[in-house]
Amino acid sequence: MRIGITCHPTYGGSGVVATELGMDLALRGHEVHFVTYANPIRLQAEIPGIHYHEVKVASYPLFQHQPYTLALASRMSEVATLHKLDLLHVHYAIPHSISAFLAKKILGTSVKLPVVTTLHGTDITLVGIERSYFPITRYAIRNSDGITAISQYLARSTKEVFQIRRPIRVIPNFVNCDLYKPEPGKTAGRDDQKTLIHISNFRSVKRVTDCLHILDQVRRKVPARLLMVGDGPERNSAGRLANKLGLSHAVDFMGKQLGIAQLLPGAHVLLLPSELEGFGLVALEAMACGVPVVATRTGGVPELITNGQDGFLEPVGNIRRQAKRALQLLLDPNLHRKLSDAARRTAQERFDIRRIIPLYEQYYEEVKDSGS
Repeated sequence: MRIGITCHPTYGGSGVVATELGMDLALRGHEVHFVTYANPIRLQAEIPGIHYHEVKVASYPLFQHQPYTLALASRMSEVATLHKLDLLHVHYAIPHSISAFLAKKILGTSVKLPVVTTLHGTDITLVGIERSYFPITRYAIRNSDGITAISQYLARSTKEVFQIRRPIRVIPNFVNCDLYKPEPGKTAGRDDQKTLIHISNFRSVKRVTDCLHILDQVRRKVPARLLMVGDGPERNSAGRLANKLGLSHAVDFMGKQLGIAQLLPGAHVLLLPSELEGFGLVALEAMACGVPVVATRTGGVPELITNGQDGFLEPVGNIRRQAKRALQLLLDPNLHRKLSDAARRTAQERFDIRRIIPLYEQYYEEVKDSGS
């Protein structure tokens, strides 16, 4: 198949999933065309079958904000025509689904271009429910030829909030277990310290400052440090809190990192204290590396982590309980080993990329054959 993919090319779960999906589809013999304003952060363009088409937005003084949605629609229609795309797969409803719908209108009846929209979480739970975006988000979902969601939770929420009656196919996030794997004996710091790690885009929904409070409680019982990987709006507030708590020497703000698969195996525990997660991709990547996760019981996370078996789930905002779970893992080698092994098995048996990509291929064929 000739497949077009549009995603946010920045550091974030939806872009990572879209990029990994496209690369694996290319390795499976499909022709994949990425259409976006920048090269996706994890894209390996040297893979045979991968093509990248930049969306350029012309600057014009009349526009206070450049109309990327319109430029994207034009570029989508061009790529679909020139490369005879069989299908366009857009990740994150706004603005990509709307651009895809406009591209279809530009093409008219001359070119058949089914559109599959994958919902990732905040496009529904935060952006989509904003009053200014709600009608157009609902319109985008209702007019997609196929809809997928990364968790049962997100599919249910979408149907309830946007009054969607049509089926939504749940295809969970995935991980390459050959790339993300344990490395016994590897440490991310000094041997006399335990290492906690948090990876996110540092938005408020990620509750990044909770990680610092957890570290503060953990360090009262065991020497530990915290790796804060990523960047975003809450970076400065996290830095100020680290200073206030006297933890600056124990926290490494590492910024955006590409080598997550090399970084994770050296950590002892991943912290995911989010207010809401559509799925929790970084938790899955940690689990594949044998790193137990202490997460919040929210959104789609319970579909990934079974509390007490392959990780721990605690209430949002309950720092004391989350710190207690982290300490259990750091102080009890047998418990850590048990959850580490179980986490790796969960990743391999339920979410390995080789199990999930065929589900997308099957869905693509269904959408194509539906006559949309």
